[in-house]
Amino acid sequence: MAERTSTTLASWKKTAKVVIKKLERNNMEGYWAASRADAIDIVRPWLHDGDSITWGGSETFTESGMKAALVRASTYRMLDRTRATTADEKRAMWQARTTADWFFMSANALTLNGELVNIDGNSDRCSLLLHGPEHVVVLVGMNKIVADVDAGIKRIHTTVCPLNAERLHTSTPCELTGACIDCHARKCMCCNVVVTRHSRHPGRIKVVLIGEELGY
Repeated sequence: MAERTSTTLASWKKTAKVVIKKLERNNMEGYWAASRADAIDIVRPWLHDGDSITWGGSETFTESGMKAALVRASTYRMLDRTRATTADEKRAMWQARTTADWFFMSANALTLNGELVNIDGNSDRCSLLLHGPEHVVVLVGMNKIVADVDAGIKRIHTTVCPLNAERLHTSTPCELTGACIDCHARKCMCCNVVVTRHSRHPGRIKVVLIGEELGY
């Protein structure tokens, strides 16, 4: 992880300004937060008491302190998929999550052209990004900024998937060898590749670029 110096932060802020302008062209809102605490301060005013909130399997959502801040507030209806255990509970939870007021996630990569790049296995995260919840908040550490879509996919294969495989114990080649071999393993995490280049719905996708290295 790179040291977060004042020079690094200033450079990240300039990069974020470029990306935010491209996000706006792509009909997505972009915001700059110098720190994870600033990100929380930006997001909290968007929410209202009683709003329903759900999230994908995002390390950034936890690392940023956003999840803890929302739980601590005790004013929102938190839809935690891990609390559903039976088949009926899981189906009911999914139905509730697809109509949530807010969906929180990160992106595997964000291009300088303002495109979200994600690869998913079960595709819970990508599904809710594409359709369902009224609002989507994408929390992105500056370590996830890449030049273009190809660089984003390469980052996912060489960095994101091996780390997630180790965390989730998928027994995929990327866990066992640390390298992607374009597998079709039983627990393959690269089932769907989703590039979000434009949002048809103004204001639905809000991307918060955080001046820290967060997540994978």
